[in-house]
Amino acid sequence: METPESGGAEALLSAMAAYGTEQESTAWRELTHLVRAAARADQEVARLWPAVTAGGAAALRQLALLLAGLAARDADMSRTVHDWLRRHAPPAGHPAHTNAIGGAAVFHGPSVQARDIRGGIHLHQAAPQHPPRPPVPRQLPPMRAQLVDRLGDMRALDDLRARRPAGAPQLLVVSGFAGVGKTTLVSRWLHERADEFTDGQLYADLGGHVSDEGTGPARAAAVLEGFLHALGAPSVPAQTAHRIALWRSLTSGLRLAVLLDNAFTAAQVRPLLLGTPTGLTVVTSRNHLSGLVVDGAAVHRLGALTPESAVELLTAGGGGTRVAQDPDAAREVVTLCARLPLAVCLAAAQLAARPHRSVSALAASLSRGHGPLDALRVDGEAVVRTALDMSYGLLPRDAASLYRRMGLLPADRYDLFMLTAISGEGTDATEGQDRTDMAMETLMEANLLEETGPGTYRFHDLVRPHARRRGEAEESAAQREHTLRCFVDWCLATATTAESVLSPSHRTLARDYTSPAIGPTPLEGPAEALAWLDGQRAALMGAVRHSARAGWHTACWQLVDAMWPLFLRLRPVELWIEAHRTGLTAARAAGSRAGEGRMLTSGAIGLRDAGRYPEAAEWYAEALAHATTDADVRQQAQALNGLGRISLLTDRFDEAREHFEHALRLRESIGYRRGVALSRRRLGETASATGDHRTAARHLERAYAELESEGEEYEAARALALLGHALVCDGDHEGGTRRLREALDRFREPAAHAQDWQGRSLEWLGQAAQHRGDTAEAGRCYEAARDLFLLVGRPDAQRLDDRLRQL
Repeated sequence: METPESGGAEALLSAMAAYGTEQESTAWRELTHLVRAAARADQEVARLWPAVTAGGAAALRQLALLLAGLAARDADMSRTVHDWLRRHAPPAGHPAHTNAIGGAAVFHGPSVQARDIRGGIHLHQAAPQHPPRPPVPRQLPPMRAQLVDRLGDMRALDDLRARRPAGAPQLLVVSGFAGVGKTTLVSRWLHERADEFTDGQLYADLGGHVSDEGTGPARAAAVLEGFLHALGAPSVPAQTAHRIALWRSLTSGLRLAVLLDNAFTAAQVRPLLLGTPTGLTVVTSRNHLSGLVVDGAAVHRLGALTPESAVELLTAGGGGTRVAQDPDAAREVVTLCARLPLAVCLAAAQLAARPHRSVSALAASLSRGHGPLDALRVDGEAVVRTALDMSYGLLPRDAASLYRRMGLLPADRYDLFMLTAISGEGTDATEGQDRTDMAMETLMEANLLEETGPGTYRFHDLVRPHARRRGEAEESAAQREHTLRCFVDWCLATATTAESVLSPSHRTLARDYTSPAIGPTPLEGPAEALAWLDGQRAALMGAVRHSARAGWHTACWQLVDAMWPLFLRLRPVELWIEAHRTGLTAARAAGSRAGEGRMLTSGAIGLRDAGRYPEAAEWYAEALAHATTDADVRQQAQALNGLGRISLLTDRFDEAREHFEHALRLRESIGYRRGVALSRRRLGETASATGDHRTAARHLERAYAELESEGEEYEAARALALLGHALVCDGDHEGGTRRLREALDRFREPAAHAQDWQGRSLEWLGQAAQHRGDTAEAGRCYEAARDLFLLVGRPDAQRLDDRLRQL
């Protein structure tokens, strides 16, 4: 007789059986966490689990019954089980029931008829094939070695989290003075709970402290773009509202921790909040952010260290026996530092740098300047400035010079090659790198610079403005200009290197360097080149904006031009449009017709991707007029190809074909093989759109071969996918499917970064399977394509749902 729980047990059993052979999968790992939670309520669950992981069918069924029973009695367990089933229901074609044969023998799947059955029979279907998942993001800042007097704060965060209402989103706010150690505390707390967040940990610095440059807090749209990329979305919607919707959809049900560091206002944070109770958002801020209380936030105010803990930190950081010998002076030092961890660490670094200096002398130094009352203001910023001034005064010449020059840069992260470029030390590249590396080590020893990852560095929020003020006060106008020129040259040189790696056949226009000896950051292969462009996009745009303000017009538009692979592969639409508007103005000011034409044609693609078709068409038309006047055949063809694409997207097929054919003739006339292949590919797309698949296949076959011969692997893969689809539509299911699968494998390579084209290929593979009557395979392909389209924010997901309903 069926028990009240048996219906839920059957669903659980079917799902667990489906993933039992994939115990490394996300679904099975999440089931492990579910079982651990259930074991606290019923020890029988813990007893059964080893037999389940060993493949015991009877234990699996008993566990499913136990979990269903617990879910029926406990609301939290019910939600947990329901969430797991919702996200990991058995794939299409897997049965939702289990057939008992007798005793402990069971089998899953279709029934089997036989005369006599003896012993246990187990029939298992092949594990379903899922598209590869992106790497689980682990973005938290590294844990600091020294953390004193914070166990009580960590317990308080645990208590606040435990007291939240059942089913409510988990939102914590940690507020406190600048330099009090909010980021250090929260990072340690989240690192120690990493196993609870199997889907990853995301981090964003919201820039709550307005810089001297007036850049202000980070925009929600930019932060969302980074988060969506980290979760596997290579491109995101242009509008902020659509980004928020995709963020909430993508994170629904995920066990994800998000650290929003240095927030400015509650309004800045709200678009970034998770909407699911399975995730956790922690916000740090110098402000109270009481406005987030209405959003369900629990607030913890982080105070300064106790006097004893602050003295302990001073001792560990460099005071040693001198602190023990003069405890009264040590207490005075930490009092002058407002017992803020940042200030205490900087004071300790001074003791470490001068092993013969007494703690009393340090206390006397901290007491001078603006005096103790000013040093102990509420924000504590004055004492930090005093400590920073003193730490800076102890730096050797090379480190002090590098510190000042770094403060002048419009960048938020640094690497060795960037800093070597601006250091101006030594004529030999190796010598320059060695001296710069030593200067960086000195800055890190003095707690003025921190390492954020392999080979990447940043200033603390309070350190960067200090470095900038020192640079502006102590570097002459000529020195400041030289430093920034070297920085722009480094950006241009490295971006051009990345462009040559990622787009080898793309014509690189001439580059004009003020300092030709500047060495770029070396980039090994397409994946590393794309990662560099992505990681340094803020520095690159900072260089573009500074060049525009300084009137360095040639450097400005050339840098935008070199950033082409960043725009093409990652599709940051807002950045794309801003950069090309700035670059277009600069090219015109520089009197560069070639630069103006490139900005118009490349920028029009960004406008097109944003859905601004009329404006994109205007840019292409202007580019065509300029190129015609200049008799620049190559740019004429580029503009015509762009106009054809706009026509194709707006279903004006005859007009599109006319533009593409004209572009093809022009490109053939100048022997531009890559361009010929791209125009031919567009003609193939146009023929397919009109139903002439045989003509499309002819165009696409030639385009694919030409792009392969040019070494354009990414563009060739796109042509191959289009060719496979055209062949399937023309009746060659076997040949088309083979080409589509080959293209799909190429798009899954890390250097391709092409989830959009993975989705297209999977949808076309699903159509091919449906044509030959394999509805199960079609369903798997359609589901995988739909999931990818959701990731990249394409509107095609609804079409895939319609296809699935029609199977």
